[in-house]
Amino acid sequence: MWLLILRRPPECILSTGQSEGHITSSLQFQVPLIGRLVVDRFNALLLFYQKSNPFPLQNRSITLRLYIKVVSMLPNRSFSVHSSNTHWKLLYFVSTFLQPNRASSGKNDEEKGSKGNGKSESVSESGKTAVVFSLKNEVGGLVKALRLFQEKHVSMVHIESRKSKRRNSEVEIFVDCDCSKKEFNELIQSLKFQTNIVTLNPPENIWTDEDELDCVPWFPRKIAELDKCSQRVLMYGSELDADHPGFKDNVYRQRRKYFVDVAMSYKYGQPIPRVEYTAEEIKTWGAVFRELTKLYPTHACREYLKNFPLLTKYCGYREDNVPQLEDVSIFLKERSGFTVRPVAGYLSPRDFLAGLAYRVFHCTQYVRHGSDPLYTPEPDTCHELLGHVPLLADPKFAQFSQEIGLASLGASDEEVQKLATCYFFTIEFGLCKQEGQLRAYGAGLLSSIGELKHALSDKASVRTFDPKTTCLQECLITTFQEAYFVSESFEEAKEKMRDFAKSINRPFSVYFNPYTQSIEILKDTRSIENVVQDLRSDLNTVCDALSKMNRYLGI
Repeated sequence: MWLLILRRPPECILSTGQSEGHITSSLQFQVPLIGRLVVDRFNALLLFYQKSNPFPLQNRSITLRLYIKVVSMLPNRSFSVHSSNTHWKLLYFVSTFLQPNRASSGKNDEEKGSKGNGKSESVSESGKTAVVFSLKNEVGGLVKALRLFQEKHVSMVHIESRKSKRRNSEVEIFVDCDCSKKEFNELIQSLKFQTNIVTLNPPENIWTDEDELDCVPWFPRKIAELDKCSQRVLMYGSELDADHPGFKDNVYRQRRKYFVDVAMSYKYGQPIPRVEYTAEEIKTWGAVFRELTKLYPTHACREYLKNFPLLTKYCGYREDNVPQLEDVSIFLKERSGFTVRPVAGYLSPRDFLAGLAYRVFHCTQYVRHGSDPLYTPEPDTCHELLGHVPLLADPKFAQFSQEIGLASLGASDEEVQKLATCYFFTIEFGLCKQEGQLRAYGAGLLSSIGELKHALSDKASVRTFDPKTTCLQECLITTFQEAYFVSESFEEAKEKMRDFAKSINRPFSVYFNPYTQSIEILKDTRSIENVVQDLRSDLNTVCDALSKMNRYLGI
């Protein structure tokens, strides 16, 4: 399939030279992505025909050397084909043989399309493997073998030849393939009739079976699929328990139903509807805002104190005003890449953490019941806006939050629960040390007057954060926590969570693509190459910046 380069005329002739009747031409071709080739596009450099007289070509024997170099996203990913002692007819035969049959090509496309909705093999199920086979050193032998690769839809990523160590009359061909397990097995069966198979390299773990992925719990693969997660509210929403402060208040219940309708109707990409809060709701917000802002200078971490004035300036954080989620989302996007979206009530740990993987925070818009402004049995907008948002504006904290979310994707229920517990005792109730003093960074503390005071008092039990032990701690909802966990910094907590995430048993890793806002599953070398390309681009930028610094500083 890679030899389809011969279908297209050269876009430019790089060089042509003649010496003692021999001609050496260097041509450059540009071709698009074909089949399952790993690269997006590549340059093919064709160095060919040396003969005693350049014209005429008819009835003359020539020596052909064909070099094809593929420059892919990895710097050392290339392959070459060497053919010698052949005739011009062979080149002509190769070029005509590789002209695809348009009728059969269309048929193949239809067949592939018809398989799209079933459990057929797809590009995402392919993997890398290799085969070495031997051929008799005769004209046309390699072409016949390569025809099988095309017929079985197997892409060749790297191919090279060498003289056989077993028989002088044979050559050995090494082919690095990119294909599905089924395609590779069919290829080997066909090759056995035309070649001698020397070695195979089909490790069992090259291909991830569908059944293996079927056992993985569903998770959103693109950001728009968070719409599905936000619909699965577990508790509260418009239905309140009998012990809820607003259970007997019909006006409050109707108001809650309004917020549920707003959240359930929201879809990704829409602006968050602006809410006209009632005087009672503003009064309740103001009571919470007033008491908490008295404690922040002595109880909140420095990152919180840095961002809070910015929220006052750009998002209307005031005692007499409940901020709008749309304004908050725009602010966070510019500061750390996070956004918020409305939600009707409690989500499952899996659905909530999935949002963090996309740097999306699910926020409630309703205000707690006014009968007891300093208590709420559920997260309300006071908790979200005063507890979470100021720290989500910090890039390091945002990265920490996202990594917990990424670790949860595809994890088992047991492992998700452990991650949720670590989240609870860090992002909700975490403490850190700053300038020798304990400071709060957990949103549950920063939105609760009573527990914020308690957590930093001598009465609280404070332990060092270690995910392996913290994940076993019981989470308490209606009372103060029995223990609080302290980290030296967000970076330390993040590194510990990274190490902990490595223990999660899943058959792949995940990567968040910020350009497409989607999750890429990393389970083979091909899927990793895109990530490597992004890293190379970032490293080039860093190296360029360092070079300029050195130049300007005279280093």
